[in-house]
Amino acid sequence: MTELHVRTSKRIEAVNITDQVVGAIKGRTGKLLHVYTPHTTCAVTINEDGDPDVMRDIIEALERLVPSTHHYRHVEGNSDAHIKSVLVGASVTVPFSGDSPRLGTWQGIFLMEFDGPRERKVIISLL
Repeated sequence: MTELHVRTSKRIEAVNITDQVVGAIKGRTGKLLHVYTPHTTCAVTINEDGDPDVMRDIIEALERLVPSTHHYRHVEGNSDAHIKSVLVGASVTVPFSGDSPRLGTWQGIFLMEFDGPRERKVIISLL
């Protein structure tokens, strides 16, 4: 198991962590790569990394679905971040072969920040 620390710079953003994940597992073997974040206001996902507008569109769609301005019961002011995290999920699992994850041509692994800026942990396991 390996732990990464990812510094985010905005309240809501998508941070491409693919290169960091690949670097952290270099030289290791396994069949499955598991990427997990132990936080309740951020998430991990796989999506297109070729066009940054895709992730911008996803962030905007999540904001329309779960607006930050809605009146929530949770008094910390970050209920929308908790809900967005549940919708996206805390982990992804990718087939692993040779020395790399078997991502599609346009795929990347993203940390989705919903309550930043913060430093986030990402835990990587090879199974």
